[in-house]
This record gives sequence, structure tokens and C-alpha cells, in this order.
Amino acid sequence: MKREIIKTGDGSYTIYLPDWNEHYHSKHGAVQEALHVFIKTGLHFYLEKNSSKEVNILEIGFGTGLNALLTYMEAEALKVRVKYTGVEAYPVSAGELAALDYAEVVPGENASEVFEKLHASRWEEREEISSFFSLQKEKKFFHEISAKEEFDLIFFDAFGPRVQPELWSEEVFRNMFRALRKKSVLVTYSAKGDVRRAMQAAGFEVERLPGPPGKREMLRATKG
Repeated sequence: MKREIIKTGDGSYTIYLPDWNEHYHSKHGAVQEALHVFIKTGLHFYLEKNSSKEVNILEIGFGTGLNALLTYMEAEALKVRVKYTGVEAYPVSAGELAALDYAEVVPGENASEVFEKLHASRWEEREEISSFFSLQKEKKFFHEISAKEEFDLIFFDAFGPRVQPELWSEEVFRNMFRALRKKSVLVTYSAKGDVRRAMQAAGFEVERLPGPPGKREMLRATKG
């Protein structure tokens, strides 16, 4: 499938799939979207509600590694220990990663070094990126995830339900529900009615929240 690197509204880049008319991140701003959906509405919300200094995160769709990079920066700033697991069936190529150049737009003097470390880390092995952040990348399909009550927070960043509706089904969200501990959270950029109903059928309490720039709403689901 053809893939193109394009600049988004906030000056950061993303990968565009013209055959699907689908982007890895929002065309209105890749970094803005990730900060709003996953850091502010996900990580900050969880930490505020649980007064925790440790959090176990699962990312569904590791992709470019942008969400992991931003989470690393936040873990260092807040002195929170993050155990991060990223699942990806089709890893991004080295050439594409170089072209994305997120170190230019993500705050932090060592952003470039960290981004390289994240992608240089071995698949299927947990690696200590810093004293506050460890990463394990798993090359697998989402339905192959078998974790039970292991995670505190899920970043659900799969390709959109328009192009891959099977990734947003009740069955998938039941799997996510099993993977989460009690009082844990799942956040995603999507706000489609079908997605919200699938989450609710899986057992989640779901709320619609203001979305990132260019998107009216997003969803946050909680396991009681």
C-alpha cells in the first residue's frame, strides 16, 4: 500500500495512506492530537484520579512511536514510573521514521535521542529507556492480545473505524476490558456512535469529551 509523509496543521508530520484516505495522526496536528487525547485526557486523568506514581500503559497501534515519545517526556517531567507496551502488526520503516522527525516539534532537549532509543529497542523484550520509562514492543494483531487485568490505561490508536471497522468491534473492546485492571481507563480519538455502543456493550462506562483541534469529540471509557 502506498504511503506518504505529509505535514499536519501544527507543523509536525504524519503518514498518509492515499488508498484508504487515512492518516496515522490527525491532519490538523499530529502532536496536538496526541497530547490532547492520550496525554491530557488519558494519562493526566488517570494519575489525578488514582494519585499514583506508577502506571502500566498499553498502546493499541504503536505506529510512529509519537504517543510513546510524548509519554516518556511526561513521565520524566512528573517523575512517574511508566511501564509501556506498544502493539503493532506492521512496524513503520526506518526511512519513514527519519522523515517524520518528531524531535523537531516535541519539547525536550533529548527528544531525538529518546525517539531513536524507542525504535531501536528490540521487539518482544522489555527495555529500560530511563529510570522512569520502560518499553516493550510486541509485533502482533490486536485480537492476539491475551492480557488479563494487567494495564491501568489503554491508548486506543488503531486506524479509524471507517477503514477497519473490525478493530472497533464489541469483541475487541471486551478484550480491552479484560486487559484492564479495575478503575482503569481507555481513551481514543474516535467518537462514533457505533464505537461508543461497542464499548458500552463490552462493560465500559463511556463519556464523550471535547476532541483535539479539528475534531469535535472523542471518547473516554472507564472500567469500574
